[in-house]
Amino acid sequence: MRKIPVALVVLGLVTVGLAGCSLPGASASDCSRPEVSNPDVMDLITVTGDTENEPKVDLYTPVKAPELAYEDVVTGDGTAITSVNQPLVLDVALFSGTTGEKLAATPYDGDMSRVGSVAQFANFPGFEDALHCATEGSRVAIALSSDDLADGVAEQAGLDDGDALVAVIDLRKVYLAAADGQNQFNSGFGLPSVVRAPDGRPGLIIPDGAAPSDLMIQTLKKGDGEKVTGDQPVRVHYTGVVWGENEPFDTTWDGEPASLTLDGVVPGFAKALEGQTVGSQVMVVVPPEQGYGDQAQGGIPAGSTLVFVIDILGLDAVPAQ
Repeated sequence: MRKIPVALVVLGLVTVGLAGCSLPGASASDCSRPEVSNPDVMDLITVTGDTENEPKVDLYTPVKAPELAYEDVVTGDGTAITSVNQPLVLDVALFSGTTGEKLAATPYDGDMSRVGSVAQFANFPGFEDALHCATEGSRVAIALSSDDLADGVAEQAGLDDGDALVAVIDLRKVYLAAADGQNQFNSGFGLPSVVRAPDGRPGLIIPDGAAPSDLMIQTLKKGDGEKVTGDQPVRVHYTGVVWGENEPFDTTWDGEPASLTLDGVVPGFAKALEGQTVGSQVMVVVPPEQGYGDQAQGGIPAGSTLVFVIDILGLDAVPAQ
């Protein structure tokens, strides 16, 4: 079996600085995809076996792919992938379209703490289109042309000219791209208001006047997922603004969501999360004593009241000891 360099064997899981990218049509509500994008190519690929285990793949070699082709071998009914930065857990196996040999694979060990994203597969940019709108629980077979691979990958994999690199991906878990819960009524006079872009990214409008002196928490969207208890890290998108300022001092929406623990954030932020459910969007106004107090923090002046909008996307599995 041909050995691929370690940088490729780890399947391109290199964190790259893709800023705020979205896959085409970034709304899950209108997500759709064909089960087979190119039957002529995908008929050369047979995938069998239990989705919990490494797939059995037979190729009618050589598999030629003038352009990207994919097939949903199994279609799951979970959350859809709509953003390259959307957190997910997957297993993947790679095969040579020239020889049919397996080239590399993830461990297929059931480890749900191994969270990544499509953006991290730097060696396989074709994954972006092949996984657009694919859903949690799916097994997707992909034929990657040379145009769907980073420079030099086809050569490293030992592919003959025009032959495909074949990938089989099992989507174990797909986190939400943005809060998807039901809108809630709030009568918070004098509190900030939130506007949302089509992809769910929030913006904050801070009213004139003094900030409230108490911690204020509003649930803007109520999700129906698991409850945040603090026993597991929580995966969130958030935007933070200092009361009286127009621009955020911090946001995750320019990259990938953050994995946080309740004891790793300021008390007001933790209180806003505790007891909330996955799929919820929460706004919290944090007075200084439950934020950074009398200490300046980066671009945050001492004594600042902070405002956060937090989208709760999922709970992370605790890594095995």
